[in-house]
Amino acid sequence: MTERVFLTLNGTLLSPPKTTTTTTMSSSLRSTTAASRLLLSSSSTRSTLTLSASSSLSFARSLVSSPLLYSSSLSQKRNQVSSVNRSFNSAATKCSASDPDQLKNAREDIKELLNTKFCHPILVRLGWHDAGTYNKNIKEWPQRGGANGSLRFEIELKHAANAGLVNALNLIKDIKEKYSGITYADLFQLASATAIEEAGGPKIPMKYGRVDASGPEDCPEEGRLPDAGPPSPANHLREVFYRMGLDDKDIVALSGAHTLGRSRPERSGWGKPETKYTKEGPGAPGGQSWTPEWLKFDNSYFKEIKEKRDEDLLVLPTDAAIFEDSSFKVYAEKYAADQDAFFKDYAVAHAKLSNLGAKFDPPEGIVI
Repeated sequence: MTERVFLTLNGTLLSPPKTTTTTTMSSSLRSTTAASRLLLSSSSTRSTLTLSASSSLSFARSLVSSPLLYSSSLSQKRNQVSSVNRSFNSAATKCSASDPDQLKNAREDIKELLNTKFCHPILVRLGWHDAGTYNKNIKEWPQRGGANGSLRFEIELKHAANAGLVNALNLIKDIKEKYSGITYADLFQLASATAIEEAGGPKIPMKYGRVDASGPEDCPEEGRLPDAGPPSPANHLREVFYRMGLDDKDIVALSGAHTLGRSRPERSGWGKPETKYTKEGPGAPGGQSWTPEWLKFDNSYFKEIKEKRDEDLLVLPTDAAIFEDSSFKVYAEKYAADQDAFFKDYAVAHAKLSNLGAKFDPPEGIVI
């Protein structure tokens, strides 16, 4: 039995994906680079196949992404999620493990996507939000959450903290369709790590072979991802990240991924509509970034947060906390002064995050 799905996004009829059978994996996704840079919601571009890709990473949004949504656009976003999700999950067969050669080839396709769509921030956020639901106190898989690909299902994609990630799925839909021997869980993490590296960041010591959650019933409950503006930012970050088994050094290092991306108020409730750094794009213009060069991965996030010299640069309550909390500040000061130290600790923390809650086949994982 075959199924053809036509997507209409922002009033534009997208080309229908190829006919698929229940023995192949098909996906139809779309893009918004909302990086919460941490992350992970933002960089963007327009295309006849994707929505404007604009992402803004943030601990409260991309692990990182604000849970706030504008009610006026909520219905439209839900319709987009439903349309993309139907196509993305039209095939019943799931991969149990990923093919190493397909992973290598998909990585090259992701690099090309990054070079043309400037979507580094939202792809970082996609990986972080799939992995960031992990709860170390739950032993059973996939109930414990984590990097299992469950973010592809509509029920989880509609969580407020995941606003805009339907666009990330749309961005990588053709890659998933082309490489059916890769699990969704691996593709999300491959895209995230590749985005960091291609933006000038450190090489991430990744492994692959993640098994996919099989259905919507495997999705975690809403509320496991961080908020951008909680009453007690430092305590909130520890509550969320300690639940994952991460520590203060991990929290601060991962916060540094906010060097990428922009926050858009119409999507997250945070940031300015545009600034001198974002009004020209690249991609769809607008939003507020944490750093002047918001597609370059370096330690400028820590320098800018420390100095707070530029009103056109975003500082969320959870950003400010890394220099206000005495334990966080030790690492924040170190990273502001020493980019090599930041890169070293970030690579370790990112890899650790990407493995949270995952079940690997083979158990030792696959290195490409």
